[in-house]
Amino acid sequence: MNPRERVPCTYLLRCADGSLYCGWTNDLPRRLKAHRSGKGGKYTRSRLPVELAWTEVQPSPTKARQREAQIKKMPKEYKEALVRAYAAGAGSTVKEP
Repeated sequence: MNPRERVPCTYLLRCADGSLYCGWTNDLPRRLKAHRSGKGGKYTRSRLPVELAWTEVQPSPTKARQREAQIKKMPKEYKEALVRAYAAGAGSTVKEP
């Protein structure tokens, strides 16, 4: 991939306390590095270390933000189902509540 190419995506991080953090970015490796160094967000800063639990490529930054907002409104059980499906290689095939 070209280093200048931006790929919008929505992601979930698993925090050290077991909670899930949802965000979006155009540069996932850079954003993960920021989160892991304590500079990625106030929520994750106090819950280090964090691990990437789920990601979904989006067609545009707007769609990535919309998906982030959608996921943030979902119950934790659904977010956990997304993580399980992703870990099993099923991607985002979990039906929404």
